[in-house]
Amino acid sequence: MPHKPQFKYFLSDTTNPVQKESKIWSAPLPTTRKQPQKVTGISITYGDYFSAVHSFLEQNRFEILTSAFSKSINRQIIPEEIRVCLVKHGEFYHPSLIEVVMNKESYKFVLNVAISATGRDCIEREYSCLKRLGNDFSFSSIPEVYGYGKACVKESRHTLSMFLGKWFEGFNEFHISHDKTDNKHKILVWDSEKGNFFLSPDNTLELYRQAAMILTCYYNIETFEQIFPWHHAAGDFVIRLRNNKAELKLITARQYAPMFAKKEEDEDTDRDVEMIPEALLVFLLNLSIRMRLDRLNGVGDIVWSDDIAVQGTLKGFFQGLRRKDSTGLFSDSCDTYFHDYLLSSCTEKDFYDLSLAIVNSYNPLAPEIPVIRQNIKKHAEVLFDAVTGQL
Repeated sequence: MPHKPQFKYFLSDTTNPVQKESKIWSAPLPTTRKQPQKVTGISITYGDYFSAVHSFLEQNRFEILTSAFSKSINRQIIPEEIRVCLVKHGEFYHPSLIEVVMNKESYKFVLNVAISATGRDCIEREYSCLKRLGNDFSFSSIPEVYGYGKACVKESRHTLSMFLGKWFEGFNEFHISHDKTDNKHKILVWDSEKGNFFLSPDNTLELYRQAAMILTCYYNIETFEQIFPWHHAAGDFVIRLRNNKAELKLITARQYAPMFAKKEEDEDTDRDVEMIPEALLVFLLNLSIRMRLDRLNGVGDIVWSDDIAVQGTLKGFFQGLRRKDSTGLFSDSCDTYFHDYLLSSCTEKDFYDLSLAIVNSYNPLAPEIPVIRQNIKKHAEVLFDAVTGQL
């Protein structure tokens, strides 16, 4: 690049600029959205964060940004201005919206920055997962990624890890919240531009349908690999409404691994085929449980969604199965094959017993365990009724 672009820094949106002379520049950065705290003894300021982002983006003559432009819009770049807007203090990352301005046009990317111990432990693995999934699947439900690296925090030996990815324009985080108008829990979309709003029942059903379909589409029926863990409480899914039509994206994939490993000595092809519906049942039950969990307003107590989540999850799950190529595995399509398996092999008690076994495999200290146990029996009944009613 023949010249260096001007960097500008913001909080939340471009109406809140941050100058190097401002008090917040030297203020400690919260490691979560709940409260400020030190990062295992490391105190990171807002200025440290912005300086590290600046350093990362300009490495090797802005190599990662150049690569991102070549992949996303297939053109060379000569940016005049780079705007860095810190948008969230998340449990895993502190993401920034990177807006590159040139020729009176702007182009947006997301930069995920790991500051917390939780984030630092998983960011490189997540970058590799997203890159692999982008190469292996034709779906566009997760962000394309353009580059991973590290940058030093000035005046310390510490480094921050980060990766650049596609920005989903117009998409917003959402969480279960309390609607005072009718005293019910509903999905609240955090729209910073137009204002927060509650989803209608139809769009709530659509939200759960799309979330389940996305996760099922990325599930590998032969290797049992899945995107997991994921959490509504962490804001892993985002939503956009256009003309009252909902669209969902999954913005993270912290791990892509089998639910359980096949034994190396087991080369019985028939047994492998038998395991496919068994594994699918485990996947469906776990999916249906996790789909109902959230934190109230994203940071409060663990909450359990209404039964509409079951209807949407089941619908999305089977739609995801329909998109899978089962050539050579079954005589029917994947969804039809599993349909027949459920009707012929499973009872409501099977659903409940296996759901309990799945919950027993979770971390017993996880905060959602008491809520799940309180609701799991009724959940198994509702899911079984939905399966037999739909199928």
